Amino acid sequence: MQPNPFAKTHMKQTPRQKPQRPFYKSSIGKPESSAQGNEKRFVSWICDPGKGCVPYEKPSFTENVYWRIFRIMAEFIEGFEFLSKLHNEVTFFGSARTKPDSPYYHLAHKLGKLCAEAGYSVITGGGPGIMEAGNKGAFDGGGESVGLDIELPMEQRRNQYVTRAIGFHYFFTRKVMLSASAQAYVFFPGGFGTLDEATEIIALIQTGKSPKNIPCIFMGRDFWEPFIAWVREYLFEKNAYVNKEDLNIIRVVDTPEEAIEIIKKTQERDL
Repeated sequence: MQPNPFAKTHMKQTPRQKPQRPFYKSSIGKPESSAQGNEKRFVSWICDPGKGCVPYEKPSFTENVYWRIFRIMAEFIEGFEFLSKLHNEVTFFGSARTKPDSPYYHLAHKLGKLCAEAGYSVITGGGPGIMEAGNKGAFDGGGESVGLDIELPMEQRRNQYVTRAIGFHYFFTRKVMLSASAQAYVFFPGGFGTLDEATEIIALIQTGKSPKNIPCIFMGRDFWEPFIAWVREYLFEKNAYVNKEDLNIIRVVDTPEEAIEIIKKTQERDL
């Protein structure tokens, strides 16, 4: 009798086992539905051999890259609309870590008050430290005290002296708004954030992306002079990375009175 070539074989086959990786997503370990039917079910789980499985939750759809693009656009639109209602703006930059008993806090408060009394709107990042001091001065002077604040996990978001404010999720959209309409910038002592803002704004003025007649006022000669000396020696004299006229963008002062005299010579900008 010839064997039937179409007959099914009954030979036992050893199933191939997939090599396990330390972490992988799979449907193994899904919980059964509870009797009440209200137990949360997860699409995916992350499993570690020997340690079991834990639920894997996908990020919210608002974290999708395309959604972020719309969020960025919305922040720009809302930010420019917010700024369009302000007049004669001066932006203060400086450390959020400056304490109320610091001499620089008192200088920022006094300059904020002088600006308000002269009819200028004081814009800050809306947080503590120098920002709070500037807003407090503007508030005490009866002027417009504006805060463009940011969501940060470890810091106070908005100080109590802000009378008009808008919040931002992204640092770069907020930084554009801090610089977009000001007719003068004042830089008080600060850390990496202040240095980042100062050098970017100087570069915008240097390259003509911002008007050449906007002064960058650096408050506190003792603090800023080493930085200015380094710029002069290493960027200009030794390497010619900047031109001599670029050095004129930086105006170093020691008192709020000196700063307000410079500010009074500026003109309001149009968005």
